[in-house]
Amino acid sequence: MPESVWDYPRPPAVEPCARRARVEFGGSVIADSDAALRVLETSHPPGIYLPPRDVDATRLHEVLAYSTFCEFKGVATYFDLVAEDGRTSSLAAWTYRAPTAAYAALRDHVAFYPGRVDGCWLGDERITPQEGDFYGGWITADVTGPFKGGPGTRGW
Repeated sequence: MPESVWDYPRPPAVEPCARRARVEFGGSVIADSDAALRVLETSHPPGIYLPPRDVDATRLHEVLAYSTFCEFKGVATYFDLVAEDGRTSSLAAWTYRAPTAAYAALRDHVAFYPGRVDGCWLGDERITPQEGDFYGGWITADVTGPFKGGPGTRGW
């Protein structure tokens, strides 16, 4: 049965991801996990957070001059992603090093913007990136919108 993002809660919920999550960039698998977490928030496709043990940290370069604040999760630290051939995707991933108590499960997990990497998969399904340049949701066939992020949705 499809999930409507309008049934997701606010504040967001965190739950285990039932499918293996994989991220590819520059011809390499950057992250591959069967222990990812999903963050479910009203009007957004799920955000996928992969445990640090399942991410190739050698490809992540912390961006010291940039961070954001989420009213629920706290301060996010961002990373540029660098492929073996030197190609870089700016601000392609983020983490919460010291999340609020309610989101402690996300500590040091890494989330990727699907539109800033070469591909993301949940199980065998290649996901569709959430529109826009702020949110990093992973859209699958079993998630329905409309989704926040595209043109004209900022005020939702």
